[in-house]
Amino acid sequence: MRLQITCIPGDGIGPEIVREAKKVLEKVAKVYGHEMVFTDILMGGASIDAYGVPLTQEAIETAKAADAVLMGSIGGDPTKSPWYQLPPDKRPEAGLLGIRKALNLFANLRPAVLYEELAAACPLKEEISKAGFDLLIMRELTGGLYFGERKTVVENGLRKAIDTLTYDEGEIRRIAIKGFDIARKRRKKVTSVDKANVLDSSRLWRKVVEEVAADYPDVKLEHMLVDNCAMQLVKDPSQFDVILTENMFGDILSDEASMVTGSIGMLASASLNDTKFGLYEPSHGSAPDIAGQDVANPIATVLSAAMMLRYSFDLDEEAKAIEEAVRQVLKDGYRTGDIFSEGMMRVGCSQMGDLLAERIR
Repeated sequence: MRLQITCIPGDGIGPEIVREAKKVLEKVAKVYGHEMVFTDILMGGASIDAYGVPLTQEAIETAKAADAVLMGSIGGDPTKSPWYQLPPDKRPEAGLLGIRKALNLFANLRPAVLYEELAAACPLKEEISKAGFDLLIMRELTGGLYFGERKTVVENGLRKAIDTLTYDEGEIRRIAIKGFDIARKRRKKVTSVDKANVLDSSRLWRKVVEEVAADYPDVKLEHMLVDNCAMQLVKDPSQFDVILTENMFGDILSDEASMVTGSIGMLASASLNDTKFGLYEPSHGSAPDIAGQDVANPIATVLSAAMMLRYSFDLDEEAKAIEEAVRQVLKDGYRTGDIFSEGMMRVGCSQMGDLLAERIR
């Protein structure tokens, strides 16, 4: 199979972690008989330095021409970088918002997995963490409160701010279909999270999700209010498979889920459109303070590459090979600095990539 992949190394540690993900993907291609064609583009601070803007139209067209996009990290230190002296629409993160819009990436997938070997890093009680968990939050990315009409006015001498939360049934239906499709690749359970006891938008959300669920009789659907879901994530995260929710709820819950894994350096993510196309990136930032020191953890980017193989190319076996390589490296006691503990073997970014690639069989 020929896979055309656009890579965005980005800023900070981005070039280092993308390099290691490419290394692992090239080993997958060799073992499984695929051809991978990588094309790099600039985005974020690197694009500002080269072109004066965080995202060029040429970069967008290159991304659109690919089968998928693999990204490192975007941005720098807002207190030090000259990028943050620019107007907001010229700053690095504007490039990320721009490419999401240009590629119509409406579905954000963020897995939260607690590996047995890293259970000690989990902040939850041992009786909870020892059970482990493997869940995925499916967040609607382009609608809801963050994209609704907003304004600030003065009424009766008082300042008043208004943010509008809107969803139409088409926006809900397409994210629900993605959620159920992906649940079929996992353990076939969807927990739809809303606030239907209060919000009209949530009542519509629940109704449309139930309509979609009728087409997936093999997938179990349950509804959960968002406040209860927040509690259940710290009480028993192992109960969840796919959590399906709207933009703001997903933003908050995915950050909570990342915390209970113990290290954001292990967390992948994906943003998909209504085809097989997706943009895959680690959940963490650009960590400019450690850039160029060969100490970054590339595992989140490598696991993002595994998601790319699974969701954009339907190469489940190859994706599992990468995930098993990660488990084996951790089992063998290798750790980058962010997940290091006494008795383990500390390795750098490049060596971690080598170790992962060696275990692709």
